[in-house]
Amino acid sequence: MKVRVIFHNDDFTSKEFVVWALMTFFHKNEIDATSIMSEVHTKGKAVAGIYEYQIAETKIHETITAAQEQEFPLKLTGEQVG
Repeated sequence: MKVRVIFHNDDFTSKEFVVWALMTFFHKNEIDATSIMSEVHTKGKAVAGIYEYQIAETKIHETITAAQEQEFPLKLTGEQVG
């Protein structure tokens, strides 16, 4: 099963953290990470990528854990594709 990983906007998580998380956990380059972060900020959410279920769950968990360590309330969700 494929899962679409979605970042959701909030008023507290820094743009810099979102870019860092996309580069660190989703292996995006800085240009792509910044573009995704901008979409999250302007549209309220954006797709970080589509992954196999277990990989998506791991990426979501790692990202949320890192956000919590920085006291950011970042929300990511997984949405089944197809």
